[in-house]
Amino acid sequence: AGGVAGVCVDLILFPLDTVKTRLQSPQGFRKAGGFRGIYAGVPSTAIGSFPNAAAFFITYENVKSMLPYGSSSYLSPATHMVAASLGEVVACLIRVPSEVVKQRAQVSPSSSTLRILSHTLYHEGIQGLYRGYKSTVLREIPFSLVQFPLWESLKDLWSWKQGHVVDSWQSAVCGAFAGGFAAAVTTPLDVAKTRIMLAKAGSSNASGNVLAALGGIWRTQGLSGLFAGVVPRMAAISLGGFIFLGTYEKTRQLLL
Repeated sequence: AGGVAGVCVDLILFPLDTVKTRLQSPQGFRKAGGFRGIYAGVPSTAIGSFPNAAAFFITYENVKSMLPYGSSSYLSPATHMVAASLGEVVACLIRVPSEVVKQRAQVSPSSSTLRILSHTLYHEGIQGLYRGYKSTVLREIPFSLVQFPLWESLKDLWSWKQGHVVDSWQSAVCGAFAGGFAAAVTTPLDVAKTRIMLAKAGSSNASGNVLAALGGIWRTQGLSGLFAGVVPRMAAISLGGFIFLGTYEKTRQLLL
């Protein structure tokens, strides 16, 4: 169910993700490709999307089932936070190599995905594919700490209001609100992650230091630099939350 949801959302919203990456790139939107080659890097996403989302939900649901939940409602947000955080740590093992290749293809639309993959492996090795793992995890954990407890709380509130469990479309609406809010507050971490992944080998950002990357963006571009791409990111993740969490619930209902 998680894999199906991941593929649906990533392929449908890929153009918005490309626009966001180019807005955040150091060379600027136009030099990074503007609106040309909007599907550059899509093969990397298509391959990595299913196992990445599946790994997240396998971890999320299993950890949630092992932790105290249900009887003590005040523990529910903490349970969702821990489960979502561990889910992200596992999923990022698959997501980061896919994301590195995808983002480099998005800002170099004339280069093929295969060429970027082979160039990265030749010059940086496997380590190059995991450049930005730490910054991705540091972005995803705060994002999940906001999104998943909020999603679960909104579903519980809606279920209580109407007297029965939410339908898949209602779960999707809750996911859209939760995703959009989480996207807005974690945008600076997303900008730092993008700069680290796109940095030239040997440069200061290539070391993967998130605080140094954030400091550099703040000094050169200020607040607007830290929130570069916030509108397409919020739009993509709100729509993504709707499609992703709605598809997940619907697929799970059909399978169980």
